[in-house]
Parts: sequence; C-alpha cells; structure tokens
Amino acid sequence: MDAEKLTCFKAYDIRGKVPEELDSDLAYLTGRAFAQEKKAKSVVVGFDVRLESKAIAESLTQGLLSAGCSVIDIGLCGTEEVYFATFHKGTDGGIMVTASHNPKGYNGMKLVGRGSVPISGDSGLNAIKDRVLKTLPFVKRELAKASVKQEYDKSAYTTHMLSYINSEVLKPLKIVMNPGNGTAGAVAQLLAEKLPFECILINAEPDGNFPNGVPNPLLPENRKSTADAVLKYGADLGIAWDGDFDRCFLFDEKGEFIEGYYLVGLLAEMMLKKNQGAKIIHDPRLTWNTIEMVSAAGGIPVMSKTGHAFIKERMRAEDAVYGGEMSAHHYFRDFAYCDSGMIPWLLIAELISVSGKPLSYLVEERIQAYPCSGEINYKVENAEKILQEVLFNFQGEKPIIDKTDGLSLEFANWRLNIRLSNTEPLLRLNVETRGDSLLVQEKVELIEKIVNKR
Repeated sequence: MDAEKLTCFKAYDIRGKVPEELDSDLAYLTGRAFAQEKKAKSVVVGFDVRLESKAIAESLTQGLLSAGCSVIDIGLCGTEEVYFATFHKGTDGGIMVTASHNPKGYNGMKLVGRGSVPISGDSGLNAIKDRVLKTLPFVKRELAKASVKQEYDKSAYTTHMLSYINSEVLKPLKIVMNPGNGTAGAVAQLLAEKLPFECILINAEPDGNFPNGVPNPLLPENRKSTADAVLKYGADLGIAWDGDFDRCFLFDEKGEFIEGYYLVGLLAEMMLKKNQGAKIIHDPRLTWNTIEMVSAAGGIPVMSKTGHAFIKERMRAEDAVYGGEMSAHHYFRDFAYCDSGMIPWLLIAELISVSGKPLSYLVEERIQAYPCSGEINYKVENAEKILQEVLFNFQGEKPIIDKTDGLSLEFANWRLNIRLSNTEPLLRLNVETRGDSLLVQEKVELIEKIVNKR
C-alpha cells in the first residue's frame, strides 16, 4: 500500500475503486485517524449492500477501536440511518461505508461529526487524510482499546420518520416502491406496516450484485422498471431510491418521472404549512418555480451554493426548516439539517391524500409555468474559459448576473446556470423559461455551440 491510494479522498467524502484505491488497510487507518483527529470517544458505523462494504466497515471499526473509540455498529443500513443514530445517540461522529450510486467495484465512506455535521475537505477530511499519509506505507494494526455495541433496531428511526406527517389524514393510496436491491427495502417495509397504504415492493431484496443494475434512478435508463410497475398495478405514486437511499425519485400515477426541481417547490410548500414564515434554502441551478412557490406560501427563499456541505451550512446559519436541490437531495432542520430519502415521499403522500389530487396534477401547472432543460453535462478541459465566453456572448443583453455557484444569467423570460462540477471534470448546464418550452431548447442549442466551440 502506498500514498497513491489516497486518491479516494474527495472534496466531500471518500470514494474509489476497491481494492486499487480503497482497501481494508486504508479503512483501518481512516478509522484510527478519524478518532484521533476528532478526539472521538464514540462513533456510529453502518454500511450499505455492496459486496465489499461489510469487510471495509469491519476494518474501519478496528481502526476506531485501536484509538480508544467505542463503536455503535448499526449494520446494514442507509446513509441517513447513520446520520440519525449519530445525533439521536449523541455520539462524537458517524461513518457510513457506501459508494452511493457509483458503479459496481466502487466503495467509500461518508463522515459526519457530532450532531451529524458533515466532515468534508475544509472541515476535517483533509486533516484525516494527512494523518493517514503519515502512517504509510507501513500499516501496523494495534489491539482494540474500546468495545463494539451492535444496535440493529430501527424503531427509533422509523418513529422519527413518521413524525413529519399527520398519519390521520392519509388515504389508502397504492404505492410502488423500488429499492433497486439497495438498502431501502427494510425501512420501506417497516414504514409500510405503520401506514394505510397498499405498498408494492419490487427489487426489494438487498443484493450487492445488483441483478437489476446499479440503483441510480437519476439515469433515464434506470427508470423503466418503476414506471412499468406503476402502470401495471395502477399505483398512485412510484418511488425509487439510490443504493444508500439518501435520495428518492418520484413517479406520478401515469408512470412519468418527476424532475427533482418541481418537488422542491412542493416540499417547501408542505414544510411551510407546518412552519409558517420559515426560511427555505435552494440551489442556484433552477430557481424561479421554487422562489415563486415559497413566496406564495409565506416563506423566505434563500439561495445557497450547490452541494450538501454548503446547503447544510447555510441552513444552520439561517435556521431554515427545509433545503432542496434539484438533484433530489432534500434536507430537514429537524433531521439535524441532513438529507433524507424517506421524508420526501412521506410528505408527498400526505399532500396527495389531503389535496385529493393526483401527483401529475400537482406538478403539471408548475412544469408548464417554468419548463426546464434538466441538467445537461459536458465533458470539457477549458471550463473557466467557456464560462467567460458564455458571459461575453450574453452580456450585451444586460442580464442579471449571479456568481453564487458558477455563472447564472437572468433575462426577462429565461435564465441559465452553468457551473463546474464539484466532483467531476464536467460543466453542468441548466436552462429554464417563463412558460416557453420551445425557448428552452433554443437556448440550450445556442449555449451548446459556445461550449463545443474549439
């Protein structure tokens, strides 16, 4: 093992190929370094369904124990279960072993401190990396100086999930649930048993071989099984999760996939009914629909840079009740400002029940009012130059310019955001208009000419 392995330390988490970039030795050293850097006495550890996850979690645990840090092992779970256990039990931190939606063969870790505050590059992850570097290339495993306690009971977590909704107003909806052979199945089943819904689970068995493909419903090719099941069973709602279920993706009763952008507005509206006048955080990529819905509901919209660490930090600073990103990450103040893949669908099911209207009706008006391109990715080498050229091309039209995250340009009837990815060598483009779907395509094509210009 050598220092080159540390390419798995990213801006927000640890992620890489197994064993080339991440192996059991590195997991052990990371656990020890985490305990030392955070002076941790107790840490929650959980792991996802990937074939390597349990072994990595065991080595991680040994590293924590060797530094005198006790471990609460919550076993196979979703990322948000680690978040919940960390703040619910008052531990010094939590570590989830997961590669989320990455392809097979990848694994990683998501780290949080006390109160489930995220640990990323500028808040401790680089310091942990530096401690690991100092111990390479030799790895000497030491005896445990603390103990492990296994706590697999999910009842406190599921009770907390149900606290976000009023169960008394729920109607007997029919709901298709697709965990994608990830870790959402057990929790979905536990929640279903306490709700008046007819829940139809597909691909529910946890299986790290991913016989139905890696669970990443953000990819259009991965949506068909959920859409087909909604139509087959005549369901009112379809839900699909990614592997560690920190994101959920919704389908209406027609089997149509709902863009995450439009769900931010609906969820903000729901949270404002329960928390009048509260602040709502949103990202800069697509904004008009969210701002309009939040303002109409008596809330205060606040824009933040994209990314979970930035959203959570801004939510704490503003005491915001909810934060939403178009990428299907939804954050809740009462969930320690963390993202959840279970709370959103519960709230939408309550909204369908109370309104008596299908999900397609609830989003159709918003889609027509603010049609959008969805996020379009371009692999480029000269990203900064392209941003300058986009600004130069449009500055004669005197747009409102915002640089909260990348470049946002706002005109009378359309706007764009183009930004560098935080994690990949990509430019990400989003365009929306005021009620003109043809204009969306026209502007996308115009911007693509600038991006592809050599």
